[in-house]
Amino acid sequence: MAVDLPSLARVLEASLDPAQNKKAELAILHEEKKPNFSLSLLQIVALQTYGPTARLAGALYFKNYIKRHWTDEDGNHKLPYYEVTAIKRELIGLMISVAPNIQYQLGDAIGVIADSDFWERWDSLVDDLVSRLTPDNPTTNNGVLQVAHSIFKRWRPLYRSDPLFTEINHVLSKFGNPFLSLVQSTDALIDQNQSNKAMLLQLFATLNLIVKLFYDLSVQDLPPVFEDSLPAVTSLLHKYLTYENDLLHTDDDSDAGPLEHVKSGIFEILELWIKKYEDAVGVHVGYFISSSWNLLTTVGPQTKTDILVSKALQFLTAVTSSVEHAQAFNDDSTLSQVVERVILPNLTLQDSDLELFEDEPIEFIRRDLEGSDSDTRRRAATDFLRQLMAKFEGMVSTVVLRYIDHYLSDYSQNPVSNWKSKDTAVYLYSSIAARGTITASQGVTSVNNFANVIQFFQNNIAGDLVSDTGVESILQVDAIKYLYMFRSQITAAQWQDAFPLVVKHLVSSDYVVYTYAAIALERTMALANASKQPVIGRAKVESVSAQLLQHLFGLIEKNLEPAKLQENEFLMRCVMRVLIVIKEGALSIVDEILTHVVKITEISSQNPSNPRFCYYLFEALGALIRFSAPSQPDKLENGLYVPFITVIEDDVQEFIPYVFQLFAALLEANPSGSLSGYYENLISPILTPALWAPKGNVPALVRLLSSIISRGSSVIAANNQLETVLGIVQSLASTKTNETYGFELLESIVANLPPSTLEQYYPSILTVLLNRLQNSKTEPFALRFVRLYHFISAKDEKGLGTDFFISKLDQVQEGLFVPLYLNIILPDTQKLSRPLDRKTAVISFTKTLTDSIAFAEKYKKGWAYTCEALLKLLENPPIPAATEDTIVEQDPDDMSFGVGFTQLTTIKRPIRDQWPEITDVKRWVSEYLRTADARQNGKIASFAQDRLPAEVAPVFAAYMQR
Repeated sequence: MAVDLPSLARVLEASLDPAQNKKAELAILHEEKKPNFSLSLLQIVALQTYGPTARLAGALYFKNYIKRHWTDEDGNHKLPYYEVTAIKRELIGLMISVAPNIQYQLGDAIGVIADSDFWERWDSLVDDLVSRLTPDNPTTNNGVLQVAHSIFKRWRPLYRSDPLFTEINHVLSKFGNPFLSLVQSTDALIDQNQSNKAMLLQLFATLNLIVKLFYDLSVQDLPPVFEDSLPAVTSLLHKYLTYENDLLHTDDDSDAGPLEHVKSGIFEILELWIKKYEDAVGVHVGYFISSSWNLLTTVGPQTKTDILVSKALQFLTAVTSSVEHAQAFNDDSTLSQVVERVILPNLTLQDSDLELFEDEPIEFIRRDLEGSDSDTRRRAATDFLRQLMAKFEGMVSTVVLRYIDHYLSDYSQNPVSNWKSKDTAVYLYSSIAARGTITASQGVTSVNNFANVIQFFQNNIAGDLVSDTGVESILQVDAIKYLYMFRSQITAAQWQDAFPLVVKHLVSSDYVVYTYAAIALERTMALANASKQPVIGRAKVESVSAQLLQHLFGLIEKNLEPAKLQENEFLMRCVMRVLIVIKEGALSIVDEILTHVVKITEISSQNPSNPRFCYYLFEALGALIRFSAPSQPDKLENGLYVPFITVIEDDVQEFIPYVFQLFAALLEANPSGSLSGYYENLISPILTPALWAPKGNVPALVRLLSSIISRGSSVIAANNQLETVLGIVQSLASTKTNETYGFELLESIVANLPPSTLEQYYPSILTVLLNRLQNSKTEPFALRFVRLYHFISAKDEKGLGTDFFISKLDQVQEGLFVPLYLNIILPDTQKLSRPLDRKTAVISFTKTLTDSIAFAEKYKKGWAYTCEALLKLLENPPIPAATEDTIVEQDPDDMSFGVGFTQLTTIKRPIRDQWPEITDVKRWVSEYLRTADARQNGKIASFAQDRLPAEVAPVFAAYMQR
């Protein structure tokens, strides 16, 4: 049945309406199954008969559809060939013809397609783009350049590789010279249209894309076509770095215009080139330094120039990192001018900062704290100052300390009016006192030679932390942030005095103050000394935990609208840290904690809007379960059941992977050792195929199902659910993405169900695994297969063992074992890296040598090979991993965070050793061999003498005689 375009357009438009989006998305999913769905979306995007909202929604859905359906995990197209060809044929022309907001969505789709197809399966693309470039039509050129940027920007984060450079060279060979010709024609058109505002705006949009493509094309290496033209290219870049035209200025002081965007992009290129290609571009840098100095000393404080100023400062920072160019600043007078005319004006608190502090406090905090403020004046000025410090520490510190004294003196004369002077002084001191990188875990780990951070705090900052009234809020923030930054420089004894002062600021009425207090408290509670002992001990935190949590929950719940509730992830992170630190100390207040976290979960699940907040919420729940559930399992199970089940029933996809992990942790923490009806009721729902479809659910579901199997395998067998579970194993093991989880689930089944229950299924299980080994083997899959073999081989006490495995393999095909053993099991065993896997392999090989009838009687050469493999493993015997009690949460700024599945580290599943009684593997091998040899009247020693090479036999004999 064909897609009905008007109907699809209506549901696409509804999908952007929060009140209708759930129902609309279900309707679109139904339409997805119809032929040519992707082409239908492009038709809606192309036809102006549909409204702009429907066309934008169509582009958005097309982008996401392509992400899900373009290729499988092996890179094969999932769509029919004719559909793939039609998309590639139509997409470029369509993108060139649509509005910019739709171009961005289609550009992302092109990027996805390019990731898999460009350039070898789409080798006509660059020729197509070049053929569409014109010398005098900026509208068409902008569309072409937008497509090019969508593809080439993919190179920015990539590591160097031969395939990458092959792709880049393919592009440059076709695109390089036409691109430079376009640069020249665009420059000429700008000169010809100095008074034509409409044309200038289009041409500067072209120039902005040209600047981005200069960056894209040179991000990996400086192209020869650029290097050969460097004098002309740098001259043109300099022309537009200093270009002025009133027609391109915006009336709004907060809205950056075309000039600011182009000049910022030019500074980005210059920064890249000076960092990577100084030998080539160094001779051209001088006049850019002069121009950046002129710009920085004449530009106004308007918000619209913030990015430009920060990019200029970043360029100077890169220049200063060069030994040769840094010498331009190696003079006391020059440095004084730089500090006074460039650094201080941009490091001083701006009016826009104060507006942000008042109107959008959470944004102020994120920009100020997390490094997301790399494009702010203050951060860029700080980085420039620190780079100068790294080169000329003594000279810079002398100059800056002089200004710090001036600002502190100015403040002391009128603290009420001149509080900004103190803010500047504290910020300046913090900037030059810190040496090296400021780490997320430790803060400032090294200070410069002149710095005495404790003395400066005591003399100038402590009073702002102690005073209850009369202190400007920003100065209180400065005081808390100073402690936060230099927390590693403060002794444990000093922290005992400072910690309560920070706690006190949680009751502040100022959003930024109490949030910074939460941030500082959380990082300090996570801080450990060189001996890995916490700076703030558990007892100290536990004594104020009820008060701390009461304040934190009260602040989080001040506004119960879902988006506002989740706004401040820093408060929830502090809740998480308190629960991690106090451990079982939460038992005395578990009812209050449970009430709050359930309430927050229920409200957040209505519209999850802040992934960081939600992550910390579930880590907090994980900590509560980990430390409280063993003592009070019923309370936690009953308290969390309804909100967790509601998440599953309402299909809150952002929360479901977390909920399944927490259900598993609840079960694992329950001391009863059996499977209660509470968890039996979960079995049927979690076996529903729809729940296994989202990739992010799979790891959590496997953990939960494995935990259920470990306690209730008989329930699954009795309810005739085993075949369903094995079907899941087969489905998971057949894909590269989920093969690891398939093996994890299978090992749980093998470990917990009697061999007699599974016996009839082994041939079909092995057939699936062998087909993967033969047709699409990957190294991870082969290693997991080897690990499974050793697990079965070593578990002879459960009726399994080597001979059991061989007999089941023979049911698949007689004689399969020998090639499998020789070509995969023996060689890949040595590749096992985890100590527990190597330990299992040692036990497996040892029992094969002593207990296998097949190896004793049929595979005599195999016995010798097994012995040699065992001895090789014992050259580097596995050592039990040390137990680590430290909980390190995920980094939400990591690129992979929140993509599909995020593991909760507070309830990370411990690695389970099936043989905990074996601690010294070498001793166990010796004792087991001797016992088996005695039991079999010297047969093992006889086999060794008859079957082992002369150089191996003595080594084996030494183990026998230990």
